[in-house]
Amino acid sequence: MSHHIKGQSKHQSTLFPEALDDFVTEENPVRVIDIFVDSLDLETLGFERVQTKATDRPAYHPGTMLKLYIYGYLNRIQSSRRLEKETHRNVELMSLLERLQPDFKTIADFRKDNGKGIKNACRTFLELCREMNMFSGVMVAIDGSKFKAVNSKPNNYTPKKAHDHIVRIENSIAHYLSLLAEKDKRETSDSDITLMNEKLAWMKNRLAELQEIEVKVNEHPDKQVSLTDPDSRLMKTSNMTRQVCYNVQSAVDTKHHLIVSHEVTQTTDRGKLHQVAVQVQDALKTKDITFIADKGYYSREDIKAVLDTGSDVLVPKSDTSGAAEAGIFNKTEFTYNLGKDEYTCPAGNTLPHQRNSVEDSMHERLKKAPHIAVTRKQTVEHPFGTIKMWMGSTHYLTRRLKNVSTETSLHVFAYNLKRMMTIMGPVGLMAAIKG
Repeated sequence: MSHHIKGQSKHQSTLFPEALDDFVTEENPVRVIDIFVDSLDLETLGFERVQTKATDRPAYHPGTMLKLYIYGYLNRIQSSRRLEKETHRNVELMSLLERLQPDFKTIADFRKDNGKGIKNACRTFLELCREMNMFSGVMVAIDGSKFKAVNSKPNNYTPKKAHDHIVRIENSIAHYLSLLAEKDKRETSDSDITLMNEKLAWMKNRLAELQEIEVKVNEHPDKQVSLTDPDSRLMKTSNMTRQVCYNVQSAVDTKHHLIVSHEVTQTTDRGKLHQVAVQVQDALKTKDITFIADKGYYSREDIKAVLDTGSDVLVPKSDTSGAAEAGIFNKTEFTYNLGKDEYTCPAGNTLPHQRNSVEDSMHERLKKAPHIAVTRKQTVEHPFGTIKMWMGSTHYLTRRLKNVSTETSLHVFAYNLKRMMTIMGPVGLMAAIKG
């Protein structure tokens, strides 16, 4: 007989607890979810079918479905089909849902139809965090990250790509027509000609499809079309490869790493600084905030707009000059003379330094605080990495901007909930919710 820890026989009779709730410990996150959702005014938040008519077919209460989704996203179970399976075998969910077992279609429809309510529930939890003074002495890091959409690169077309495909198909058609002409002279078998005619018919249909796509691409404001998820866009990712994705803007506080604001966008980071800053100010009900961001957000108009609201901002300046392409000297090629406060160009001419007090002040503060860049990176990139790990390699499961935004809100809500349970503990958080 081997010397290992022995288990009980599966045929051994066992006396289980009389109540299903006895399986769930007092510190189980399930209890936090239960208490928080029960404290919400779901109808005010915008959830559908909170009040139903007595003559209607009975429906699952929105609170029950919201609990299911929060539990799922908290435990990396985002698929409606997987959630359905869990309701049949997961004891924690049996307790949380009172043994209700909605089917996958009902689960999926709830997420699709209640985007407004889910987003407001996420904001309500953030408001609870604010009331618990989690955002004192606020410094907020802003960044964007690309999340893969349900749309492959072959199903995304730009003007150049559509044109290249059309040229390739037209060349193939011309090639097959020349082959058919040769075969006609040689009097080859009918089977060969039939096969080539079938290929030609397919290519002509494909050519018509591509020509239609080319028209749509050229008419589109962004000059690109995604066939599977029309709202997704082809963008450069961190390693400079191109991916069909969404750009999620996120603002994270540097103290507790809670996501204060988030928004799914279809463009790059540039021009988003003021927009995100206003959202953070609205969420935290204060303007005494210092915003930090990377050079991708550098915009004089945005920086001035944020400063005009009463908040502070620190953004390193990026070199986005098109001087090199225009055939003129770039600023980096000029030499600064501190004593004379002037620049010398490569041709030997001098240029007086035209100062901008706001930019100069921000630049000096960044030079004196080199840790700011590290703080920003450690703060705002950590939630992105965590959420992408929860999502898996495919990232989003839904299509269209509205549904993707709902899915993002669920991930952000689950992330913030987990952070608060780590900071306060499940029991402490439940006490704070009960108030």
